[in-house]
Amino acid sequence: MKLITELNEEIKFITEASESGKRNLFIEGIFMQSERPNRNGRMYSFDILNREATRYINEFVSKGRAFGELGHPDGPTINLERTALLIKELKADKTDFYGKAKILDTPYGNIVKNLIEEGATLGVSTRGMGTLEENKEGIKVVKDDFYLATAADIVADPSAPDAFVRGVMENKEWVFVEGRWIGKHIEETKRVIQKTSSKNLEEVKLKVFEAFLKSL
Repeated sequence: MKLITELNEEIKFITEASESGKRNLFIEGIFMQSERPNRNGRMYSFDILNREATRYINEFVSKGRAFGELGHPDGPTINLERTALLIKELKADKTDFYGKAKILDTPYGNIVKNLIEEGATLGVSTRGMGTLEENKEGIKVVKDDFYLATAADIVADPSAPDAFVRGVMENKEWVFVEGRWIGKHIEETKRVIQKTSSKNLEEVKLKVFEAFLKSL
């Protein structure tokens, strides 16, 4: 199965006061959409997203375990040290799925709060695992094996700060071993790219891409 991430930029940041008077920051808006191609050229059926949203609500949201991170993680596993938000609500409205999440008082959550206060534009990205099948219109349809890993990560410039590297990371195969997702050769690929000087970066990227193609 491959890592699939989707961008949702039409979200709102709202402030609510608790009974104690403490101000809490939330995000809300459309987290997932179905039955039409998204900006990444992928399409989900309502039945598949509704099934996964229901499972995610039962297993994570209702139990206070629906975390999201700051940044664009390379895999489906939640890194608790990077958590920035806790999803409180996720519900269907026709073919869309609306969500609401609280920005946490964690190190990364406080970074998000500070960015918002300084006027930064942020987005939300979902993460899931699954396979794709291209239809006759050229749209990549997400198949029935889709698994929703998290409904919201906070991302900046989410459309593609490095489309090549993200493409390599998203299209690698992931396997579920002893209760966690393992990415094949992900760490090695990251180390190679990170250690490369800007002068040789394009050449190294090409070599990494060629190695990636051979591994498919």
